[in-house]
Amino acid sequence: MSNENIYNPHVSVDCVVFGFDGERLKVLLIERNITEQNELYNDKKLPGSIILQDENLDEAASRVLNELTGLKNIYLSQFRSFGGPDRTKNPRDILWLENTMQLKIGRIVTVAYVALIKIDRKIQVKYENTQANWYDLNEMASMNLAFDHAEIIKKGLDHIRHQLDVEPHLLFELLPKKFTISQLRILNDVVHQTRSDVRNFQKKVAQMSYLVMLDEVEDGVPHRAARLYKYKK
Repeated sequence: MSNENIYNPHVSVDCVVFGFDGERLKVLLIERNITEQNELYNDKKLPGSIILQDENLDEAASRVLNELTGLKNIYLSQFRSFGGPDRTKNPRDILWLENTMQLKIGRIVTVAYVALIKIDRKIQVKYENTQANWYDLNEMASMNLAFDHAEIIKKGLDHIRHQLDVEPHLLFELLPKKFTISQLRILNDVVHQTRSDVRNFQKKVAQMSYLVMLDEVEDGVPHRAARLYKYKK
């Protein structure tokens, strides 16, 4: 067996991939279909998998995300490890992982990453019978999620809120290349769960030297077309 096929059955990576559709913050989830006693069970999971024996964690996160979604060259930030003994208490999760990887799995620690992408990027799933879809964060409470992925998503959201306070330019990883001030304000409010005053936000924007006003306006909108901007790194 070649080194590239030797997996470490005790360590995995999971990626909380956030996107913004102009109104809501969304997370990318993989559909998981399991047959149990001749009945089909469906739930959802984060893009993730166990790591290869000869790769570091950042390499593993990039590889797994690319294998499951086709995404490359995106913002990825490691934020926390999850290794409680009860995270694999559901035998369904372990059995599914063992059948998928053809390995005996015991207690497994996962290292979690946050990814920020522009939601219009095309998702290309490379595996048969695998489907990835965007879901509103507000729907998470009513969903069946594998392992402890509900907790990982919650902690991932806490992480990006903190990071955006320190590095506000990360907001632009979630916006289209050309965007309106309204889109920027809505995204800021959605992430921080606030409601900004429009005038005060416009004053704040005026102080952002990294915002460039374009000689373009929105196209094909039912309301008065707003001026477009871009982010200058």
